[in-house]
Amino acid sequence: MYTIVTGAAGFIGSRIVAGLNREGAGGIIAVDNLENSAKFTNLAACEIEDYYDKRDFLARLEAGEFDGAVDAVLHQGACSDTMESDGRYMMENNYRYSKRLLDWCQDGEIPLLYASSAAVYGSGPAFREERRFEAPLNVYGYSKFLFDQYVRQRLRDRTSQIAGFRYFNVYGPNEAHKARMASVAWHGFNQFMDGGRVKLFVGSAGYPDGGQQRDFVHVDDVVNANLWFLENREVSGIYNCGTGRAQTFNDVATAVVNGVRASRNESRLPLAELVAAGAIEYVPFPPALTGKYQSYTQADLSQLRAAGYPGEFRAVEQGVDEYVKSLIAARSPMPPA
Repeated sequence: MYTIVTGAAGFIGSRIVAGLNREGAGGIIAVDNLENSAKFTNLAACEIEDYYDKRDFLARLEAGEFDGAVDAVLHQGACSDTMESDGRYMMENNYRYSKRLLDWCQDGEIPLLYASSAAVYGSGPAFREERRFEAPLNVYGYSKFLFDQYVRQRLRDRTSQIAGFRYFNVYGPNEAHKARMASVAWHGFNQFMDGGRVKLFVGSAGYPDGGQQRDFVHVDDVVNANLWFLENREVSGIYNCGTGRAQTFNDVATAVVNGVRASRNESRLPLAELVAAGAIEYVPFPPALTGKYQSYTQADLSQLRAAGYPGEFRAVEQGVDEYVKSLIAARSPMPPA
């Protein structure tokens, strides 16, 4: 039997494949779009049964090629660019594709675990899995919102598990290919290593410089949630997947800089001293993000905990420090043979 992971060469998908490998799962079918060929490196250390392009895969699936051969589908594939202006592409890629995959899974009584997004909530301020709190600010968020609405309809008479995860601000290994859409931790690390300073936005929406707050969640904590639901197939629904703690961009930048400083045997410094030293710099807020930016997010984990999920989530100070260590290791030259 196969376990199918879509978006398998991407950020979260590749970490899920690695997690399945650690759990001893075999028969993994990786599905993705490698037009951005840099993503292949995320799968290079993983064990998979086969790989399919996302378009070819869906056609094969609906033609019956995988009938009776699939144990579960973890659907992580999507366009996650919040600045994407081609709404037609976004809806076809994120909404229609997901609908067809869900329908196929329900017809075959196959569990589907899928990636939703905290972008469905828009500017908040409440982040609970209820329709009255959902007001996306961009077409990416709308594509995720609309699929969640379809899932809510199918949940009433589901034939098998359907579990959606509203990911908050995910960071961690395997995100480099996302370029400008990579996390603030990734950008901050590269800015500091290359130019000696991390750049954050000046204050906005009533928040001070670098004081905007997000729920930053480590990718491996997201993976752990997916794997727990895969093992607990009686649990269905749509769930927030974040730490439940809003932390500032200043917290992330401080963790990045101090992580690098620690690797150089330099002392960790508080925010004020890092700003005074020029290690953290505040830059103008981009006009293109006006009205489309979440200045505050914080996952309400009530429903996730009520579903029985016991896992903990790293705070920024721990998770970013671990991430910086991995980024430094990736930059280090290989020792001579």
